[in-house]
Amino acid sequence: MNKTIYIANDHAGVELKEAVVKHLEENDYTVINLGTNTLDSVDYPDFAHPLAKAIEEGKAQFGILICGSANGVCITANKHQNVRAALCWKNEIASLARQHNDANVLGLPARFISIEEGIEMVHTFLNTEFEGGRHQGRVDKISC
Repeated sequence: MNKTIYIANDHAGVELKEAVVKHLEENDYTVINLGTNTLDSVDYPDFAHPLAKAIEEGKAQFGILICGSANGVCITANKHQNVRAALCWKNEIASLARQHNDANVLGLPARFISIEEGIEMVHTFLNTEFEGGRHQGRVDKISC
């Protein structure tokens, strides 16, 4: 498994991102932090597009996007070919996103989850395999 992870966030996701980066680095992942690193208001697409492009180009197997609700970053990332960004608010959703949808970008809603929940979802997302089988045909139909 490629242990390089791209991560990006808007101003609402700084605190959660810092905790996730620390957790990943403690577990021997190489983290490419695309920002933002301040609480100053920013436009989430400016951070989501570069992450999605990195996934689209195969620079990493997985990415993590964090913003207040994670809706905007997931919508933005999903404009890119072969990017399947999943908004996850519970650990079970993170697991199913990998198992059934072969999601490759985890979207975390910083304003609606705790740091502990976010780290748990990151761990689950990165360690859950895509089941393939009946799900593969469905995933194959996603790209335009």
